[in-house]
Amino acid sequence: MAVELFNNGKHACLAFYDLVDEEVDHAVQCNQFLIVDGEHGALIDPGGNMTYNGLLMSMQRFFPSRGLDYIFATHADPDIIASLNKWMVSTHCKVMISRLWTRFIPHFTTGKDYTARILGIPDEGMNITLGDNKIKAVPAHFMHSEGNFQFYDPVSKILFSGDMGASLVNHEQAAEPVKDFDDHVITMAGFHRRYMISNKICRYWVNMVRQLDVEMIVPQHGCRFEGKVMVNRFLDWIENLQCGIDIMTQENYRVP
Repeated sequence: MAVELFNNGKHACLAFYDLVDEEVDHAVQCNQFLIVDGEHGALIDPGGNMTYNGLLMSMQRFFPSRGLDYIFATHADPDIIASLNKWMVSTHCKVMISRLWTRFIPHFTTGKDYTARILGIPDEGMNITLGDNKIKAVPAHFMHSEGNFQFYDPVSKILFSGDMGASLVNHEQAAEPVKDFDDHVITMAGFHRRYMISNKICRYWVNMVRQLDVEMIVPQHGCRFEGKVMVNRFLDWIENLQCGIDIMTQENYRVP
């Protein structure tokens, strides 16, 4: 079931939290997103084969899949875009991803030449026209992928942040916004210490995000941060987190 993050009658943002089979704890929980602007639509991080059928059916209530303009991919992990071949066959959409990954993306397809439909985002990011509005692809390099982008929607003021802000919870918890930040840190800390490359990069990212008018940060795993107070709590936390290469030592690099 979709969660409506924003809807002003013409422009809407939907989140899908329950499409991954978690029954035997064999797959990480992940979220998929749909932005609709009039008769135009884009999926963000549609996921792998596990989520394809559910997402395809669920999105029809809000937007016909045959009219899909884009897939926006934060990076090239399988939980982000492994279902790509099915979307390329069933729609006429184009996929937008860091130009570092455009030549890797065909490995998710079955051999047909989709070159004209795979568009590389330059390192500095770009504005992408969707209907009457522009979605901003903002740099998020090395968080955790070397070619990584997040997507900011200036109408809803939502930052779709990929792995930044992710928490390890089940889908029922993920569908709810963060209510107690201090308690929520427990579900984020280990992930961010391992997946984010360094405090330096986190601080650069925070400086950039603070230039945007963000009302909601919505990660690809786990719970969202709603309202400026909670958004700023997260920014303050990640800005000061030691992670990645900051906490690695020679002990982590020993022959077994």
